[in-house]
Amino acid sequence: MTALPPFVQLQDVAKRWNGQLGVEHISLSIPRGSFVALLGPSGCGKSTTLRLLSGLELPDEGRISIDGKDVTTAAPSERNLSMVFQSYALFPHLSVAENVIFGLKVRRVPAAKRREMLQRSLEITGLLGYEERKPGELSGGQRQRVALARAIVAGQPLCLMDEPLSNLDAKLRASVRKDIKKLQLDLGMTVVYVTHDQTEAMSMADMVVLMKDGHIQQVGTPEDLYYRPANTFVAEFVGAPPMALIDRSALPQFADATTIGLRAENVRIAEPGKGRLLCRVSECEFLGSETHIGLSHEAASGLTVSMPGLKHIPSGEELEISFTDEDLHFFDAAGQRIGGAHGAPAT
Repeated sequence: MTALPPFVQLQDVAKRWNGQLGVEHISLSIPRGSFVALLGPSGCGKSTTLRLLSGLELPDEGRISIDGKDVTTAAPSERNLSMVFQSYALFPHLSVAENVIFGLKVRRVPAAKRREMLQRSLEITGLLGYEERKPGELSGGQRQRVALARAIVAGQPLCLMDEPLSNLDAKLRASVRKDIKKLQLDLGMTVVYVTHDQTEAMSMADMVVLMKDGHIQQVGTPEDLYYRPANTFVAEFVGAPPMALIDRSALPQFADATTIGLRAENVRIAEPGKGRLLCRVSECEFLGSETHIGLSHEAASGLTVSMPGLKHIPSGEELEISFTDEDLHFFDAAGQRIGGAHGAPAT
C-alpha cells in the first residue's frame, strides 16, 4: 500500500534576522489528523516555526507545503488554517457569540449557516448560555474556550496553537488541556501546538518535536523521547525529574560511553556494601504519592531516587544506590545516543 503524503511539510526551512539565527535546517512531516507539539525552552525557535507555518513570517530558505500545496510565500489567509493564541485575541466590546462568528461574517457566510455553526461550536466547548456575555465577564478558562470555539467555526483542517494555556492556573490548564485533546480527536483536526511545558506536550501530542537553539533535537512519540532520548539535551529536558547523567569515570566498565543516563524510577537504595555508587543526600521533595530524594555524587548530575509515599532522609546522609545495566542509557562524547535502555548496552 502506498504511503499517504504528509499533510504539512517543512523542507530545510531557515529564518534569520540581521544574521541572527531564528531557525535553521527545519525539516518536518506532519500526518493529517495528528497532534504535534513543538516543545523546547524559551528562544529555541518553536514560535518562529509556528509563525513560518502560519505565514506571519516568510522563510529565508526552504519550502513549506500544506495539503500538497506550496504555501512558502502565501499569505496567512491562503493557507486554510486557524490559530489560537496565548492572549485569546478576543474583541472586548463584542459578545461571546459575536467573537466566535466574527470571521464568518467577514467571509460573508449566510446568517442561517452562521447560527448553525455557532450553536455547534458552543455545544462542543461548553459555552451554551454564555452567548451574550462579554470577555471581561468570563474566567480565563472560558475566554480560552471562546478562542477554541472561534477556531472550530473556521472549519479549517489545520489549527495552530501558540502556548494557549500559559495564562491559566494549574487546575484550569489540566482541564482545558483535556478539552483541546478531545476537540482535536472529535473534529479530526491537525493541530500544531507550541509549548514550553513538557507535561502538555507529553500528555496531548501524538508527535513531539523538541527544539534547541533553532534546531530540531528529536522528533518522535512521547514514549520515544522519554525512553530513547536522541542526546543528552533530550534526556535532561524530558522527564520529571530529568534523567541523571553520570560520567563514565564512575562506571568505567562501559568504556564505549562518555556519559551514562539513568532515570529516577530505575534507581534503588541498596544495603551498605552492596550498592554501585556511594552518594550523599542533598534534598527530599515530597509530592504526595511519592518522594524524590536528590543525591549528589562527584561524577554525576541530577541523580534522584523516587520512593513511594512520604520519606525523609536528612541532608548530608550517605546512601548507596543500585541499578541494572539494562536500565542505563549510553551517550558518546558529543552527547549523542549510542545505545542502552533495553537495547544493546555499551561495553
